[in-house]
Amino acid sequence: MEISALQKVRYTYQPKLPASLSGEVSDIALELGAPTESVADQGDLKTLFKRTYGKPLAAFVKGKNDRLGRLLKVGVILSGGQAPGGHNVIAGLYDGLKKGNRGSTLYGFLGGPIGLIENKTVEITDSFIDRYRNTGGFDIIGSGRTKIESPEQFAASLETAKKLNLDAVVIIGGDDSNTNAALLAEYFLEQGSSTQVIGCPKTIDGDLKNEHIETSFGFDTAVKTYSELIGNIERDANSAKKYWHFIKLMGRSASHIALECALQTHPNICFISEEVLEKKLSLDQIVDQICASVVKRAANKENFGVILIPEGLVEFIPEVGKLIGELNNLLALHAGEFGKISLFSDQVSLLGEKLSPSSAELFMRLPQDIARQLLMDRDPHGNVQVSRIETEKLLIGLTEKKLKELKAAGTYSGSFSAMGHFFGFEGRCAFPSNFDADYCYSLGFGAFVLIASGLTGYLSSIKNLVAPASQWIAGGVPLTMMMNMEQRHGSKKPVIKKALVDLEGAPFKAFAAERDAWALTTGYLFPGAIQYYGPPEICDEPTRTLKLEHQG
Repeated sequence: MEISALQKVRYTYQPKLPASLSGEVSDIALELGAPTESVADQGDLKTLFKRTYGKPLAAFVKGKNDRLGRLLKVGVILSGGQAPGGHNVIAGLYDGLKKGNRGSTLYGFLGGPIGLIENKTVEITDSFIDRYRNTGGFDIIGSGRTKIESPEQFAASLETAKKLNLDAVVIIGGDDSNTNAALLAEYFLEQGSSTQVIGCPKTIDGDLKNEHIETSFGFDTAVKTYSELIGNIERDANSAKKYWHFIKLMGRSASHIALECALQTHPNICFISEEVLEKKLSLDQIVDQICASVVKRAANKENFGVILIPEGLVEFIPEVGKLIGELNNLLALHAGEFGKISLFSDQVSLLGEKLSPSSAELFMRLPQDIARQLLMDRDPHGNVQVSRIETEKLLIGLTEKKLKELKAAGTYSGSFSAMGHFFGFEGRCAFPSNFDADYCYSLGFGAFVLIASGLTGYLSSIKNLVAPASQWIAGGVPLTMMMNMEQRHGSKKPVIKKALVDLEGAPFKAFAAERDAWALTTGYLFPGAIQYYGPPEICDEPTRTLKLEHQG
């Protein structure tokens, strides 16, 4: 198979490990802290997780540990959307197992959690893993979004663990996937199984984080990839001087990606969904904010600009969020009736009768293409798929309409031409940055140490990430510690709490202090492509978000 020159050279890169995980595995000791509590709903969660609730924090330190040389059989799952560095998590786990005992075995479950349910595996070997080191993507074993939730699925997972004689299962995923890991760990213990379950924190959205999980892996690479593209567009905008670029970025529930990209590139406008919700901004107010920048920049003969839009923005605009919520409910309750209607005009008529007056009015004035997108197939949870809603085109259309009104009123005399972009999949499978290559490898190696130490129901954790890798602090966090109860499908469910952008946090405050100037001036930053070779301040730098959070 032909490979690129970069891929060939990246195969030779040896990821850096924290000092506590370096050297002989027999010198990695486990240090346990005091019992922990969940972030909320302690009583409910203690009842649901009788065997795994309240476990202590785990830290790895230098010291003698004979357990890490045990013969182990482990299965690994890639769950959910792709994130750069996933291959290195598996490489770190594999190398740890083989360093502990050359006879240990690692199985990859194919296609995500369904591979565990249906016992579809591939044994990972030296030659196999070597083809994927330091590369992007999840193609080593594939991923999937199947949730292990029915009694039959839990029973099938246990049967697979028994057939393969597994000591542990490692689930590499986001908040939902690691909630699944917590439930699976509890179930295995309840059934008398000794199979352990360990998680690793993955998601480019950056919403799986807390004081012990400083960032999820893949975020660093994704935002640097998007920021390179945004910087390129900014340079083009300032060269052509005739287009406004509306750029939608991944991030449904949280705006961490948009915020970090804004800090790296200084666009003219960046919306933060959490702030829109906090201030209860209407669609018209958002358009007014865009038009204010367009008008003022036009007065300076700068009829161009760049706007960043989080993928989930539409759900955070109160009036639009209300409309989407009503549509989700109506399309679920009247699925049969709605499914028989093929003409869009007839669908609109039916919805007009059933929506609240305010939602019906908003739905009727939306551009037809956007209204159609709101009625597309739902996701597995019954919700609209916001990545398919062209929010950038919605805002372009409404901005054009408003600017025509301002021109007619004599308060605007510039020209406005706009282009829409969506940066999403471009960042999910990029070659991991040195930071993500090192971080992911350390997470995988740490997962091995947690397994060999006999722990279950933990998330592999690496802290102090703004320091050089040798100074990182490795350990494990009990999964139940990060959980609360949330309303899902009409009942309370245990879930790992999502981390949204903190409007009182240092990253947002740094952005807020500069954005008014960015809206008027052309002070773009051009971060350029991810660098793999050169000085550490170019190649190993963490995100602005991480640095600001540590300074704050």
